[in-house]
Amino acid sequence: MIADKNSAYNVQTVTKAFEILEILSGQQANADLPQLAAKIALTRNKTFRLLATLIDKGLVDRDPLTGFYKLGMCSTSLAQKILRNSSVINLAHPIMEELAKRHDEAVYMTVIKGDDVLFLDMVDCEQQIKATTFVGEKFPFFTNAAGKVIKALEARELPEWLSQKRRSRSKLVPDPEKLAFELMEIRMNGGVAVDNGGLGEGISSVAVAVKDYAGKVIGAITMLGPSFRMVQERIEKEIIPSLVVSAALISAKFGYLPANFG
Repeated sequence: MIADKNSAYNVQTVTKAFEILEILSGQQANADLPQLAAKIALTRNKTFRLLATLIDKGLVDRDPLTGFYKLGMCSTSLAQKILRNSSVINLAHPIMEELAKRHDEAVYMTVIKGDDVLFLDMVDCEQQIKATTFVGEKFPFFTNAAGKVIKALEARELPEWLSQKRRSRSKLVPDPEKLAFELMEIRMNGGVAVDNGGLGEGISSVAVAVKDYAGKVIGAITMLGPSFRMVQERIEKEIIPSLVVSAALISAKFGYLPANFG
């Protein structure tokens, strides 16, 4: 019994440590001990011990003057190593570079994490006016083109799935009926989504789904820029066709073959 309890505690400890890293990676401001303890639902004593271990490993730093905690340099280094070894990034990045060069707009590779979309990798443009980088940022899926296109093809029964989300206590969808209609349109359009303003005022984004060998959606390639450059005619005639071809090339690298292949 004692071994089982220790094992359960160790698993919880790892989980809480990851929660701390997640909190510190997502905050604009640093956090102090009481804030972190409250967020991970542990006593201050246990939270302090976890933080001490993370500091010892270089994953977290503590400002001795303010007492605020922040991510340590080892966290950044570890994240960079993980990204460099990600097959999604390795396979998609060269094609993203071609897209960014051709259209002179920022191109992202995005993946879904629960009900959030994570902006995993980016190739920036040379434009003087452009959006701030979203690399490493997470947004609710229903706020942007990438999240919508992934969910549109991922969820089998959209109305029922959205109804469940509406009853959930997690992130609530503002208008489930409107979103269900939009996602079904995206599905019927072959997995292409366009969004205006979801990532910030004056920002437009276009996304196309990327699939693996089994036909499973593994992410979306996304182009975004200021709305005054991302006009409808350019999106329809230039950007969407280019993204569709690029998404097909990336999907092919993951072994995906369209149903009508051959």
